[in-house]
Amino acid sequence: MRRLLTLIFFVAVSLKAVATMADVPNFDIKNLHISWEVLDNNYQNKQYSLTALTITNKGKQTLPAGGWKIYFNSSRNFMPDAVSGNAKILQVNGDLYSISPNDKFTAIKPGESTRIEYICDATVVNFTDAIEGPYFVWDAAPEKGYLPGDFSIKPLTPTYPGLITPEILYNQNKTIQDIPASQLQKIIPTPLSYTENAGNFMITNAIAIVSDPLFANEKAYLTNGLEKLLGSKIKGISKDKKIVFKKDATLGVEAYTLTVTPTGITISASTPAGLFYGIQSMQTAIAPSPGMKAQANIPVPCMEVKDEPRFPYRAVMLDVARNFQSKQQVLKLLNLMGVYKLNTLHFHLTDDEGWRIEIPSLPELTAVGSKRGHTLDSKAFLPASHGSGPDFNNAAGTGFYTKADYIEILKYATERHITVMPEIETPGHARASIKAMNVRYNRLMAAGDKAGAERNLLSDVNDRSDYRSVQYWNDNVIDVAMPSTYNYIETVVGDLVNIYKEAGAPLPAIHFGGDEVPAHVWEKSPAYEALKASNPAIQNTGDLWYYFYGRVNDILKKRNIRLAGWEEMALRKTMVDGQSTYVPNPQFAGENMQVDVWNNVLGDGQEDLAYKLANGGFKTVLTCVTNLYFDMANYKSYDEPGYYWGAFLGIDKFFSFIPYDYFKNADVDKNGRPVNRNLFIGKQRLTDYGKTNIIGLQGALWSETVKTPERMDYMIFPKLIGLGERAWAKDPAWATERDTTKARELYNADWSKFLNILGKRELPRLAYYNGGYNFRIPKPGVILEDGKYKSNIQFPGMVIRYTTNGIEPDANSTVYEKPIPANGIIKFRAFDAKGRGGNTAEVQNKQEPAM
Repeated sequence: MRRLLTLIFFVAVSLKAVATMADVPNFDIKNLHISWEVLDNNYQNKQYSLTALTITNKGKQTLPAGGWKIYFNSSRNFMPDAVSGNAKILQVNGDLYSISPNDKFTAIKPGESTRIEYICDATVVNFTDAIEGPYFVWDAAPEKGYLPGDFSIKPLTPTYPGLITPEILYNQNKTIQDIPASQLQKIIPTPLSYTENAGNFMITNAIAIVSDPLFANEKAYLTNGLEKLLGSKIKGISKDKKIVFKKDATLGVEAYTLTVTPTGITISASTPAGLFYGIQSMQTAIAPSPGMKAQANIPVPCMEVKDEPRFPYRAVMLDVARNFQSKQQVLKLLNLMGVYKLNTLHFHLTDDEGWRIEIPSLPELTAVGSKRGHTLDSKAFLPASHGSGPDFNNAAGTGFYTKADYIEILKYATERHITVMPEIETPGHARASIKAMNVRYNRLMAAGDKAGAERNLLSDVNDRSDYRSVQYWNDNVIDVAMPSTYNYIETVVGDLVNIYKEAGAPLPAIHFGGDEVPAHVWEKSPAYEALKASNPAIQNTGDLWYYFYGRVNDILKKRNIRLAGWEEMALRKTMVDGQSTYVPNPQFAGENMQVDVWNNVLGDGQEDLAYKLANGGFKTVLTCVTNLYFDMANYKSYDEPGYYWGAFLGIDKFFSFIPYDYFKNADVDKNGRPVNRNLFIGKQRLTDYGKTNIIGLQGALWSETVKTPERMDYMIFPKLIGLGERAWAKDPAWATERDTTKARELYNADWSKFLNILGKRELPRLAYYNGGYNFRIPKPGVILEDGKYKSNIQFPGMVIRYTTNGIEPDANSTVYEKPIPANGIIKFRAFDAKGRGGNTAEVQNKQEPAM
């Protein structure tokens, strides 16, 4: 009987599937090509953009007028009704939207096109403002999505205020002095004390490396590095030429001394970390060879260096949750972090759009949370986000680090004296974990294990709270009133501790998020009502915040792990003169918590938040959006990728940052307009006590617009070198000079030195080092004077090439050496040592050339 029922069920399901497929039109979506464009970037004289999707049918069948939807991702809001009158746009959840044709939409015949025009409630600044990853779904088969044959973004020639033109770039670059390579400092970040002497020490494969036993790992590290440079094994047979590692207990934890003479190199330190940084300085002092080819003889300039870092915490925050990056790409980042003396990778492993680390005790976290595809219910995997599309084969949308992968990352980082701090987002930004634990609940309930099902549950199906996060999710906040939430945290922490122990890596802190929890969460949660009834300390949903982080802190403290979080973790909501405000929470002030403070957006009222928290006793990491966000666009130009909601942020923002007085370095607001200094009147300044709580700086790469390794490199490098300079080197003279004219002169001199070091030493090395890095090559500045074009570049030493026939310059185009007379379309483009080009500066001259 059971076999008969099974057969009947199978036949019924099969017939249903056949019937469903029969309802799907005989049309191959691959024959559709979609383009996106801006029609009006000041629509109706408002901060709106009128944009359009054009659907072109290149097949032989007609696309029907209905029975389908287009899904796409966008970080923006749209007016529901299409201006073209033929479709409606609705938000599904988060950044996922749908476009549904209405009864005015007409079928698209072979060879024809149809346009859907719609309004976005913001202007378009750069190409990353376009919609992402459109795909089709037939109404008759709603479980499957289909990518079109092509999706393209039409170029925009913008005219918006604040646009950075080639002429503006030229005038900015005019202040940069060209300094001979021989006169440049050989070590970056700038050492505490640096004296260069005449002569060189010559490294050959005969040198001997003599080391204190404490530095055995560092000896192996240097040996491996030198053998790659030499192209041969080190024999160690020389009795006269030696590299010596000495222990000096008088030096600080990360301090070192480096002495190079014609007869030897001596590096002294009290710890392996200090010795490692001495090695980095010695290696960066070696001039890059053409093409980084092996050399039998490697000269190291003679010098005396005494050095130690300004801040103990020097970090990069890497988000791999929104868009995933491979293990190999993470190792490449760690490599350069070590070179430029950064010592912490803040690893943002989880968010609404992805869970990226294997937790053996909770396999659903990756089985569900690491996959993105077409779904509207998230019952098996997560929906498409940030253009990841309908299928799992999108490398940015789907992926995670196995336990073995993560251990390899930890070991690689530890070898370079980098601590990897994992971030597990709570209670907001937690949709991936919430949906994964729902799947676990359903699986265990179906197996009859009710207790197991409820043990790690993060949401209550009966919670009717209505909210929307900043990223538009309505179901992404963990219910912190549920006891199972803390079982989940105990489980995740326990597995992380075991992984780090197996890797032999330190785990001094775990980051538990805390940012951007929206209003109205938990208000209609049965668990909240039950907790409030049994716990007198819980009077409103605001009290759940302190309850939650108090319990998480207790979980970590018993394992001797510090609780880290974003700034909101350390704040308490209160009233001042009848107005709601936030102040440092005295309940947590003595708990040794670490807070990463991002919010100093100029004009938004929180410019002094980092200083308030440091003055209030919190260990504070400056992650200021105005100066330290890698994902912000370099400047206002259509061809520069990235967000810009907090600032436009080039490498100058990293270099000019003054940690103890960032009001002083604030020159323009988030729209690029000059800052009114009255903005800082009444703002809290950093006290001497507060300075002791600024433990370091952190550059942050959020990855919404970062989908490939190449884009990751572009956004981070060479800004990372600017971060390393500010986090390691002492305060430069221009940072403390009170005379503004003199401070500007001092700054310009240092700025020129830094850019020359990048253009003539560091970037030629990075073009080839470790397989090569896809660092950003600046667009040339161009100006027309007396009928001739002049061009310059931000990084002296880079080659500028040009064309006068409108063709894109390549590595074989004419080298720019002097002003050129030309008519028509002239294009300038800079190239690195490997022949890789950057963005093109295009100008058009209709004048007659001067005689």
